[in-house]
Amino acid sequence: MKTRKEHDLIGEREIPEDALYGIQTLRGVENFSMSKFKLDQYPMFINGLAYTKMAAAEANHALGLLTDEQFKGITKACEDILAGKYHDQFPVDMIQGGAGTSTNMNANEVIANIALVHMGHKPGEYQYCSSHDHVNRSQSTNDAYPTAIHMGMYASHLAMLPHLEKLIEAFRAKGKEFANIIKMGRTQLEDAVPMTLGQTFNGFASILNDEIKHLKEAANDFLTVNMGSTAIGTGICSEPGYAEKCVAALAKITGWNVVLTEDWVGATSDTSCMVGYMSALKRVAIKLSKISNDLRLLASGPRCGLGEINLPARQPGSSIMPGKVNPVIPEVVSQVAFKVCGNELCTTMSGEAPQMELNAMEPVMAQCCFESVDLMVAAFDTLRTLCVEGITANEEHCRKLVHNSIGIVTALNPYIGYEHSTNIAKKAMETGGSVYDLVLEEGILTKEDLDTILDPKNMVRPVKLDIKARK
Repeated sequence: MKTRKEHDLIGEREIPEDALYGIQTLRGVENFSMSKFKLDQYPMFINGLAYTKMAAAEANHALGLLTDEQFKGITKACEDILAGKYHDQFPVDMIQGGAGTSTNMNANEVIANIALVHMGHKPGEYQYCSSHDHVNRSQSTNDAYPTAIHMGMYASHLAMLPHLEKLIEAFRAKGKEFANIIKMGRTQLEDAVPMTLGQTFNGFASILNDEIKHLKEAANDFLTVNMGSTAIGTGICSEPGYAEKCVAALAKITGWNVVLTEDWVGATSDTSCMVGYMSALKRVAIKLSKISNDLRLLASGPRCGLGEINLPARQPGSSIMPGKVNPVIPEVVSQVAFKVCGNELCTTMSGEAPQMELNAMEPVMAQCCFESVDLMVAAFDTLRTLCVEGITANEEHCRKLVHNSIGIVTALNPYIGYEHSTNIAKKAMETGGSVYDLVLEEGILTKEDLDTILDPKNMVRPVKLDIKARK
C-alpha cells in the first residue's frame, strides 16, 4: 500500500496515499476505539460539519483571509460532502476525549484534501490548502464542533417530524374506522365505563400530536450558535466581524434562522440545548411506550386475554408453543423507548459535567442525540407500517364485554342515584348476573329508559336525558 507522510506536534505517521483524512484523524481512530458508533454512521452530523466549514470559509474569504482558489476548493469540498460523497472518510469514534477535537480535525482534513484535489493537487499537499490554517481558520473545536452538532441535530429534527406525523395520522385513521365500536374503558386495569374503540385510538393520536410543539420549541435552541467564540468565548484568533459574517453565511446556506449567541463565554460551556431536546424526545418515547403497552393489552389472548383488537401477525412467537404469535412490534418499540430514555439520562449527566469554560463531554451527548433521533424514526415507521395500519377490531366481543360488565352501572348513576347503583353493582358481582337484567328485575327503570341510557352514543359523551328512576 502506497503511503504519504504527515506530521503533527507528536511526530510523523504514514497515511494511505489516497486517504482523504490525515494524521490527526488517524490518531483519533487509534486512541478512541470505544464503541461501534462511528462518525460515518451519522450523515446529518457530517452535513452539520460541512455547513459549518462552508460558512466559515465564506466569512474568511470575505475578510480576505482565504484566496479565491482556496475558498472555491473548500466550498466545492463541502458541497461534495453535502451531496453524500466521502462519508466513508469519517472513521472516528463518536465517543472520544478532547471535547470533539478528533471529529473537528477529521472534517478539517477531509475537506482540505478534497479541496486540494479540486485545486489540482494531491492529498497531503497542505501548503496549498491547510486543514488548520485555511479550513479551520478563525475557529476552534470549541465553537465549530458544537455548531456542527446544532446544525446536524436541527436537520435531524426536521427529518424526523414527518415520520411522527404519519404515525399520528395512522392512529387517527383507525380512530375514524373504529368510531362506532363500543368497548369497555379501564382504569387501574379494572372495568371503568364504556367508550368507543375510536376514542382510544384518537387518544393515542392526540397525546403524540401534543408533543410536536414541544419538540419544535426545543429544536429552536439549536439555531443559536457560538461561532466566533473560538477557544473559550473570547474570540481569540478570529478577525473582527468574522462571527457575524459566519453566522449570516450559515443562515443563508441552510435557509434556517441561525443567530449568534449573545454571550460567547457562557455559550461555549453550555450544552443545555441537547439536554432540552433529549428531554422533549423522552416525552415522546414515554408516550410511545405507553401506547405500545396498551396495544399489547388490548390484543392480549387470543382466547384468555382482552382480545378486543387483533395485531398483525408478524412471526411465530415460540420455539416450543405451536400457534403462539407475540406482539413483537409493540415490544420492540417499547425497547426503543427505554433506550432513548437511557440516552436522555446520559445527556443530562453529561450536561451537568462542564468544568470552567468548556464541556468536554459533548461527544457522548452528540452520539446520544443523533442515535435517539434515528431510533425514534425507525420506531415511528415500524409501529405504523407493521402494526397500526393492520389492526382490526373484534367488534362483537367488545360489545359483549360492555353489556356483561358491572362498569356500565356508572352510566345509570345520574338517573337512579348512587345508592341504587351501588346495590345493583354489588348484586351483579355476587350473583354473576348482568346489571341490565338486575335493573329490570328490581323495577328501577323501564326497558325503554334503560335502553336509552345504555345506547352507546349516550355513554361516550356528556348527555342530559329526561329520565327518572321509578323507585
